[in-house]
Amino acid sequence: MNRWWDKHKGETLGVMAALSVAWLFKYFQAAPMMELYYLVVSPFTSERQLLLEDHLTNARILELEQKLEELEQQNAQFQKIVDYQPFQSKSGVIAPIIGRNMDSWWHQVILGKGTNDGIQKGYIVTGIGGAVGRVMGVTPNTSQILLISDPNSRVGAVLSRNRHMGYLQGKSSQNATFSFFTKVTDVKPGDAIATSPLSNLYPPGIPIGRIKSIRFNPGTAPEAEVELTVPLELLEWVVVHPFKPKLVK
Repeated sequence: MNRWWDKHKGETLGVMAALSVAWLFKYFQAAPMMELYYLVVSPFTSERQLLLEDHLTNARILELEQKLEELEQQNAQFQKIVDYQPFQSKSGVIAPIIGRNMDSWWHQVILGKGTNDGIQKGYIVTGIGGAVGRVMGVTPNTSQILLISDPNSRVGAVLSRNRHMGYLQGKSSQNATFSFFTKVTDVKPGDAIATSPLSNLYPPGIPIGRIKSIRFNPGTAPEAEVELTVPLELLEWVVVHPFKPKLVK
């Protein structure tokens, strides 16, 4: 027996120690080891948690600051459009732009008001700076607007300084083409363009833009590039005005 013990003493003690540790884990549910683990890692866990909470707090603050800035900008635009009273018209309906397609950004917009608000097809739309477009379709709660920047748009226009007339055609940008009806020479950059008294689709006197450059064509009436005064790419609010288009006979 002594010889066996001497020969297997190490192995036996190892097995007994392992069994003892296993029993302690089972009995105490590994509490001592878990406590030791917690004491070792808790400082690092707390630090990580604090960093995470700090990042989340900063992100929330930035989100609230951006929301506040956005609300301030929206309020400023709304305030401007409320105070805007073009061509003595005070019966307009203030409407938000709620729809705009990237593929037709300069062509059409959708407003968040319709027949329930008194809007009808043919009404004209203005914004800060002047003419925006006209109502082409309407539902109870929305209106479809053809912008003056659409190449399919034609607006009768007049050179305010000397009353030379022509028509404006959109170019899918902030610029448009003004084609004169006659061979005029008294035109220069900076001249203002407004809707014409002869226009069938718009009331007269609504600002449209200013001449940027002129192309004098031999034998034909000149053309001018016009920069629109309404920042169409930035619009969020507009005013819709009652207007009955003149019937073309």
